[in-house]
Amino acid sequence: MSSTLLSNVSVKQLKRAIVIRQRMEKLEGRLAEILGTSANGHAGRRTMSAAARAKISAAQKLRWAKQGKGGAKERRGGMSAEGRRRLSLSLKRRWKLAKASNRSSL
Repeated sequence: MSSTLLSNVSVKQLKRAIVIRQRMEKLEGRLAEILGTSANGHAGRRTMSAAARAKISAAQKLRWAKQGKGGAKERRGGMSAEGRRRLSLSLKRRWKLAKASNRSSL
């Protein structure tokens, strides 16, 4: 409602409009109870049985197994033990030189 419309309405008319609005809301609530929907027309929150959840879970796990994602994670890439040893030695040398020249960062 616009402010100009409300300025031309008497207090008695406003009270009557409030009563009508309350009746409408009450009737909408009763209608929602009958139809099984909320006041805005949407159905309530649906629940799922434990058996249905288990069935869906089993189906998803089967799909994952077909894709090869069901077992232990495979290690991809990475660095060999020899590579880690060489990297460690080179970093130790860098830090030794940095400390010798009184630097706090590389």
